[in-house]
Amino acid sequence: MPPHYLGIDVGTSGVRACLIDADAHVLDTIHTPLPAPLRDGARCEQDPQIWWQALVRVLDELAGRRDLHTVAAVAIDATSATLLACDAHGEPLELALMYNDRRAQSEAARIAAIAPVESGAHGAHSSLAKALWLSAHAPTRDARWWLHQADWLSGRLLGRFGNSDENNALKLGYDPVARRWPDWLANLPIDPTRLPTVVPPGTDLGPLHAQWAQRWQLPRTHVVAGTTDSTAAVIATGATGADRIGQAVTSLGSTLVLKVLAERPVFAPDYGVYSHRLGERWLVGGASNSGGAVLRQFFSDAELRVLETQLHPEMPTGLDYYPLPGIGERFPHSDPALPPRLEPRPADATQFLQGLLEGIARIEQQGYALLHRLGAPYPSEVISIGGGAVNAAWRQMRAQSLGVPVRLAEHQDAAYGAALLARQGTRASPESPLST
Repeated sequence: MPPHYLGIDVGTSGVRACLIDADAHVLDTIHTPLPAPLRDGARCEQDPQIWWQALVRVLDELAGRRDLHTVAAVAIDATSATLLACDAHGEPLELALMYNDRRAQSEAARIAAIAPVESGAHGAHSSLAKALWLSAHAPTRDARWWLHQADWLSGRLLGRFGNSDENNALKLGYDPVARRWPDWLANLPIDPTRLPTVVPPGTDLGPLHAQWAQRWQLPRTHVVAGTTDSTAAVIATGATGADRIGQAVTSLGSTLVLKVLAERPVFAPDYGVYSHRLGERWLVGGASNSGGAVLRQFFSDAELRVLETQLHPEMPTGLDYYPLPGIGERFPHSDPALPPRLEPRPADATQFLQGLLEGIARIEQQGYALLHRLGAPYPSEVISIGGGAVNAAWRQMRAQSLGVPVRLAEHQDAAYGAALLARQGTRASPESPLST
């Protein structure tokens, strides 16, 4: 029988598995929820065993309803910059610091003093800042490995630890251009032997551990290096083919995230612009604080469904909004004091919603224009993912603003993107561009 491939997405709210065939057709998907992380001010933590237990539940259920002996490879994507310390056997030494834990302020300042501006390790949210913060606190001081969420879960499947991929390792300080850990890390109290070996996404890491191969009847399955959740979602759209430089993906979720496929990386940390490597291509991106979270401050999901049918994109409102959920913007304007601009507010709810959507569309256009000024190609086409992507009237507004076609992605599930990575790991060199 032809081989099958398995992708696992570990998000903030749940774990999803996607099984595809050799032609990238979806055969099955399964989801199980995750509890919310522990939050207290700047603290945001979670027990890594919760992730593993959820992953096991998903695969137990999948194996209970499907014969998985044809699965050739599995890949995992997970949240970027979620970091944990573990011993040589992979046992976590403390709760994991989630991607949005922001306690490492002084560590971030120390990194900023020595790291080049293009490094992905800047900021209190970075993996490197978290590693420095954790290393100053027992019992993680003697950690054998600093690993990201996807790194650790892949290690559990392999039965050995110490690997990461170029996308997850970016925020730990890894240099994706030189493809090595940089020399400036020697100026920080971080033991380089505790850093993982970094490989391109889609690299075959080895066979599934015998215990799990027996449990799920996966006798020939290999584990393939994964990626971050946002990158997996982009891979799922099919926008990363070799001939698609300039194709862009906009995620319309709680925030507005833009990514465009480029031949060269672009780094502009002042704007939160970063580049993830995919073979010899680069995903250049940035994220605005604007997005769906603003809409939900004024409308329920039920109200949005009704009002969306009454929009008239061919008749602009003329409202000059800059929709933000609060004070401060990071991209395309780097201004922590920028206030939302939401006045004047018309009495008509449909007009108000259309004005908000037009404002977010302008931010999207300004974002891609900034990426272009910084050296990335301007989009030739934009693929839409996220909850707001299904709004056809909004897609029309955005196409008018961007001046390029805007379409809905056929696939946008990060687990599907991870499954494509698993297929990539068995079909071609990880140096070659990814495509469906």
